[in-house]
Amino acid sequence: MRVVMFGYQTWGHRTLKALLESEHDVVLVVTHPRSEHAYEKIWSDSVADLAEEHGIPVLIRNRPDDEELLRRLEEAAPDIIVANNWRTWIPPRIYTLPKHGTLNVHDSLLPKYAGFSPLIWALVNGESEVGVTAHLMDEVLDAGDIVRQEAVAVGPTDTATDLFHKTVDLIAPVTIGALDLIASGRTDFTKQDRSQASFFHKRAEEDIRIDWNWPADALERLVRAQSAPYPPAFTHHRGRRLEILAAVVSEGRYGGTPGRVFYREGDGVVIVAGADARTGRNHGLAVTRVRTDDGRELAATEYFTTMGGYLTGRP
Repeated sequence: MRVVMFGYQTWGHRTLKALLESEHDVVLVVTHPRSEHAYEKIWSDSVADLAEEHGIPVLIRNRPDDEELLRRLEEAAPDIIVANNWRTWIPPRIYTLPKHGTLNVHDSLLPKYAGFSPLIWALVNGESEVGVTAHLMDEVLDAGDIVRQEAVAVGPTDTATDLFHKTVDLIAPVTIGALDLIASGRTDFTKQDRSQASFFHKRAEEDIRIDWNWPADALERLVRAQSAPYPPAFTHHRGRRLEILAAVVSEGRYGGTPGRVFYREGDGVVIVAGADARTGRNHGLAVTRVRTDDGRELAATEYFTTMGGYLTGRP
């Protein structure tokens, strides 16, 4: 099939690479300009560079809503548009233009985790698996019929970085498998159960600020979800920002006030956690590695030279 690809960052790059290695013919690529947004500077392999290396025309757009783009798409005469990690709304006159419509590739197990940063949100929420979904685009974001979907398990120590590498390897088989089904004439694809749908916003500074009222297991997942190269989860100690680079759920149960720097346990320092920590039934978060506001990385046992005091969300 003749394919126009809309894509951005490494997800789009992997999609384009898979298309180039397939029997399908990529006739035009549309991508976003480079961004200074913290999360968009991560996994930033260039779709434009890859397309240009293969002699494919490239259009750079923030939004696909101008007349020149429509004209170029009509001239390209695609059988289908394939989109992955396109960051803005695609209007109906674009996504319905090809005879097979538009196939969107999304890194979650739709209908859950539509929208932004699905792997991080899924890890924070303790999901047992993540994956990649190829679905036909309609008027509701990430809501069209599912053509192909594959899942991978979330391991007990997986970081968001680990999950990125697991799921990015699914892009090629999911995308090309879905295109092959469409090319074969299949039209009976799986309707999404909208009662199970969830939609998430872009992550920002407030989403990585530690709230010590959260239970320790959720905080431990937040630390893993904000693994390098993502911005790390942070708190404040004695009025200064402190990034939490590694932590585990404590073996013991610790009572008191959330955020209290309480006890050395193994290689970590336990911070009291959970809104009901006063009951003494909660595990704490055993912090093992931190980074100070001047960039020093330290073992938590080296940083916390004495017990007592509190970690707080704000200075």
